[in-house]
Amino acid sequence: MTEVRDDVREINSVLAKHRDQERRDALRALLMQPLMSAAHGNFAAVRRHADDLREWFAHATGWILHVERDCARLYKRPADLRDATRGAPHFDRCRYVLFCLACAVLERAEPQITLRALGERLLALAAEPELAERGFSFMLEAQHERRDLVNVCRYLLELGVLHRVAGDEDAFVSRAGDALYDVQRRMLASLLAAVRGPSTWPAGSAPEHLDARLAAMVDEYAPENDEGRRSAMRHHLSRRLLDDPVVYFEDLDAELRAYLQNQRGPLATRLCDASGLLPEQRAEGLALVDESGDLTDTAMPAIGTASHITLLVAEFLAKELADPRRTDPVRAIAESEIAVFIMQSTAEYGRYWSKAAREPGAEKELARDALRRLAMLRLIEWRDAVVRPLPALARFALGAPELKDSETAGGGKTKEQPSLF
Repeated sequence: MTEVRDDVREINSVLAKHRDQERRDALRALLMQPLMSAAHGNFAAVRRHADDLREWFAHATGWILHVERDCARLYKRPADLRDATRGAPHFDRCRYVLFCLACAVLERAEPQITLRALGERLLALAAEPELAERGFSFMLEAQHERRDLVNVCRYLLELGVLHRVAGDEDAFVSRAGDALYDVQRRMLASLLAAVRGPSTWPAGSAPEHLDARLAAMVDEYAPENDEGRRSAMRHHLSRRLLDDPVVYFEDLDAELRAYLQNQRGPLATRLCDASGLLPEQRAEGLALVDESGDLTDTAMPAIGTASHITLLVAEFLAKELADPRRTDPVRAIAESEIAVFIMQSTAEYGRYWSKAAREPGAEKELARDALRRLAMLRLIEWRDAVVRPLPALARFALGAPELKDSETAGGGKTKEQPSLF
C-alpha cells in the first residue's frame, strides 16, 4: 500500500506540474495574442484555465479576460497611451483610418464579403467631409491605394476577423481578380479594448483633443482610498513590466517610483512565477526577461540586413554611452552620426548585406530603421534627429562581432543568436 500511495503522489505531482506549465503557456499566449480564435494552438488551454487566468489578470493587471466557445479576448490596455512605437506593423495614419473604416463596413456586412465589395463600400465612408478636412483621401484608383487596403485586410486576417474562402489579394491589387472572406463577427466585436466606445459620447460632448479622447476611452474607475491607489499603481506597473522591454525609474512619477522601489522584488516574483519570465533588477529600473524570445514583437538580434545593421548601431551607441571623452551629460548623439557610422561600416560588413543597403545614400534610411527598432526596445530615446542612449543599451558594449555557424540536426546552418535580455 505504501508503494501505491507513493506512485499516486508522484503521478499527482507530475500532473500538477503539467497543469502549471499549461496555464503558464496559456497566459504567455494571451500576452502575445490578446484576441485569440479557436484556431490558435493554445486556445484549448486558455479555455481549460479560464477561471484561474481571469482571476490572475484581474488582480495583477486589472485587465479583463473574456473567454467564449470560439474566441478569447484579453482586454489588454497599455499603460502608456503616448508610446508611438506600438501599433500594427507598417501602419501609418492612412492605414489606421482605412482599418477603422473597414471595420465599420464589416460591422454592417453580410456573413461573407469580397475584397472588391469591401473597397467599394469603404469609399462611401471615406468621402466624409470631416475626413477630407483632416487631409485624408482614398479613391481606390491608384495601385498604392489598393495595396493599402490589401494590407489592412491581411491584418484583419491575421487577427482572425476575416477568414479567406477563395481568391488572392495580390490579384486585386493588379485588377486581375478578387478575394472572398468569411466575416468572423464575434472576433470583430471584440476588437476594441477601450472601456467605452468613441461613439458613446453625445454629439458635441466628446473630448476635443486626441490625447484627451484616448484617455477618456480607457479611463478606469479606482476607489478614492489607499487600497484603491495601491491597486491602481500595481496594475499600472504590472502592465508596463509585462508589456514593455524595460521600465526605467526616470520615466515614472514620484509616487510610482517610490512604489516600484519598495515593491519591485515581490511584484517581479509574482509576475515571473505566473509568466515564466526572469527578473533583471538594475539601479536604473526593472525588466522581465524572456530567455526564449517568444514574448517580443521585435527580436534582436535577428536574421537579415536590417537586423544586422541594428545590432551594429546598438554596439556603436553603447560604446558612445560608455565613452568617458563625451562630456554631454545626457550623451546625446546626432542621427547624422549614425548614418556616417553605417556608411563607414559598409567596407567591413557590406558583403553580408543586401545590394540595396550598399547603395550610396542608403545609410540615412538604414539609420532611421535601426533607430526605430532600438526605440521600440526602449534602448534609446530618439526625437528631433537626436539620439540619447538609455541604460539597457549597455549590454551591447561588446567586442568585435564574430560570426559562428552551428550544424543543425537536419544538416543545415543556423546562426547562434544571444537573447536581448
